[in-house]
Amino acid sequence: MRPGGGCPHADNDALLARGPVARVVLPGEIAGMAVLGHAELREFLAHPDVAKDPRHFNALREGRIPEGWPLRTFATVPGMTTADGADHRRLRGPVAAAFTPSRVEALRPRITTLVDTLLDEVEEAARADGTADLRRLFALPLPMAVIGELLGVDPAHHERLHALSERVVATGAGPEQTLAANRALLAVLGEVAAARAAAPGDDLTSALIAARDEGGGRLDDAEVIGTLLLMMVAGHETTLNLVTNAVRALCAHRDQLRLVLDGRATWAQAVEETLRWDSPVSAFPFRYAIRDLTLGPTVIPAGLPVLAGYSAAGRDRAAHGPDADRFDVTRAGPRHLSLGHGPHYCLGAPLARLEVTVALERLFGRFPGLTLAEPEEALPPAAGFVGNSVRRLPVRLR
Repeated sequence: MRPGGGCPHADNDALLARGPVARVVLPGEIAGMAVLGHAELREFLAHPDVAKDPRHFNALREGRIPEGWPLRTFATVPGMTTADGADHRRLRGPVAAAFTPSRVEALRPRITTLVDTLLDEVEEAARADGTADLRRLFALPLPMAVIGELLGVDPAHHERLHALSERVVATGAGPEQTLAANRALLAVLGEVAAARAAAPGDDLTSALIAARDEGGGRLDDAEVIGTLLLMMVAGHETTLNLVTNAVRALCAHRDQLRLVLDGRATWAQAVEETLRWDSPVSAFPFRYAIRDLTLGPTVIPAGLPVLAGYSAAGRDRAAHGPDADRFDVTRAGPRHLSLGHGPHYCLGAPLARLEVTVALERLFGRFPGLTLAEPEEALPPAAGFVGNSVRRLPVRLR
């Protein structure tokens, strides 16, 4: 895997040519696997012999994973993403209530107001030459504001939290950078938790602290901070990438944009096709087979770290047909796996879908002639192989 990132689709094609499950080498020459085929990934994500608990990670258990390993946080952060069974349900429970479809739908007016305010700022920024960086000015602050409000995070922390989140998920970072970013992120989240403990509110952080303090062992201190880390990073990085990728896709496929603008397809369809065609998460760490597992023609050895290849599965021709590389908002066929499958299905899926649907509808409703201001190939890719997007999105509004 290329630690510094790049276009994942070319890499996925090379891997898929070797089969739907492939051996890969992770940073630090750590042996791993990647599940890339749609059918194989769907089976793997829900398989009873697949775990998330890092005690099943052989190299970690044997002391071969250093503290500054760039993927160590993914494997070890205390919380629902590294837990199984009853422990997973215990950790997921206090958070799940905030993301029910009805609770998420109640956020629509607030999200719409945020979107319109940000678009005013984008338009103001574009007054000089007609262009603006839509990722920095729109795709980033929208999900950061939404998850920040849900968690009760002071907006003064937003910029710092995003910068640290980017460094934590960058697979090419060196040990010292990785350790520094993790320590700084945990320190900021500790401040957030302390502020909410001192002055509880109607927010998710206060609910987590209440679950910790009410007794019965529902959460401990490390799990509260680990859950905040998960919610903050996953709650804005993935949606940031999804907005960015959807705008790129629609700008590059004007015929598909016209279908939606004319009412022959919906914004929701555009969101789902983006999730399939250009997943905001490319290869997510980690799961482990608890015993040797045969998946398709390949054996996944017990204890190896396994990547979930969401971007590869989205363009798997075995599932999506010979035109899987084509962006088509009217596409029928199997549902993508980009938000997961099985017990670890993304809790924030309803919120991400709502945010991006509202964002696209208001953006292109206001600027139907919006185009990229630079060639697609000139846009720098995400710094790593976990996330999938570009680091800036200069657009011309009219």
